[in-house]
Amino acid sequence: MSKGLKYGVFGNGSWATAIIKMLCENLDNIEWYIRTAQSLEYIQKERHNPSYLSSVELDINKLNLSCDINAVVKNSDVLIFAIPSAFIYQQLKQISVDISTKIIVSAVKGIVPESGLLVADHFCRSHNVSISKIAVIGGPYHAEEVALERLSYITIASNDTEAAKEVASSLSSHYIKTRVHDDIIGAEHAAMLKNIYAIAAGISHGLGYGDNFQSVLMSNAIREMKRFIKKVYKMKRKINETLYLGDLLVTGYSTFSRNRMFGNMIGKGYTVKSAQMEMNMIAEGYYAAKSAFQININHDSPARTPIINAVYDVLYNHKNPKQVFKNLAEALD
Repeated sequence: MSKGLKYGVFGNGSWATAIIKMLCENLDNIEWYIRTAQSLEYIQKERHNPSYLSSVELDINKLNLSCDINAVVKNSDVLIFAIPSAFIYQQLKQISVDISTKIIVSAVKGIVPESGLLVADHFCRSHNVSISKIAVIGGPYHAEEVALERLSYITIASNDTEAAKEVASSLSSHYIKTRVHDDIIGAEHAAMLKNIYAIAAGISHGLGYGDNFQSVLMSNAIREMKRFIKKVYKMKRKINETLYLGDLLVTGYSTFSRNRMFGNMIGKGYTVKSAQMEMNMIAEGYYAAKSAFQININHDSPARTPIINAVYDVLYNHKNPKQVFKNLAEALD
C-alpha cells in the first residue's frame, strides 16, 4: 500500500465529524463533502459543526470543504462514507465519476433501504466496486466519546489486509485504538443487527423492565446474532470479540445510543413517526429491522430470531409493545 493517500469524507453528521477529528490527528489535507452550503459556510467561519458534536474545534487549515460530491471523489484515493443509510442512496446517485479504483470505506451502520442491501453489497452491485476495494469501520465506539477523546476502539474489516492497515493507521491516536479484521460480511451484519437489539433494549427499558431482564436480553441477542450471521455467511469467527459483542453492548446500554433512545420512546408509548420526529436523528435500527426480518425469512431454513421478530412486530406490524415483549420474555433462554 503506497503512502500519501488522499482521504475524502462524505457526510456531516456526528460520526462523519468524529472521523474528521480522528483523521486530523494524522493527516494534513482532507477532503470533506458537506451537502449544504449553509453548513459548509458555518464550519469554515466558526470551526465547528453547527448541528453535531458542536464542542469539537475543527482544524480548518487541514480541511478542503466542498458541496460538490464529484470533486471530492476525484480528489481522493480513500472515500469514507458516513452518510446515514436512509440518505446514502440518493447521495451516491449524484456520483458520475468512476469510483471502482478507489478504496471505499463504509462507516454506515445499516441497510440501504432502496436496494435492501448492506452498504458493501450496494457498492459492489450498483457501482462496480470490487469487494477487495471495500473496508468497513466497526466498533465499539460512540462519536460523542471520540469528541471527548475518551479511549475508544475501532476495527477495520477488509479482505485487503494492507488497505485495512492503511485506514487503521490514519485513524489511530492516543485515544483511538485500532485493529484489523478479515470478516467484512460479518462486520456489516453485526453493525446492522446490534442497532435492532439496541431498539429492543430501549423498548424494554421504556416498558419498565429492569437491568436483570436487559442482561438476559443482551445475552440472547449475541447468540441470535451468531445464528443469523452464520446463516448469511458461514466462517470461523469468535462472536465474543469486540467487533461483535463489544459493539452490541455499547449500543445496547449507552445513553449515547440513538437506537436505544428510539426504542425507549416506543416503549413509553410514542408512535414510530412521533419518535422519529422528536429525535431529529436517524435510528438505523428502524430500517435494519425490516431488512433483517426479510433476509432471514428468505433463507430455506431461517435462523431463530425472536428478538428481531419482536422488534419488527412492534415497528412494522404495529403490535402492542407490552404484549410483544411479554411474549418475548417467555421465549428467551
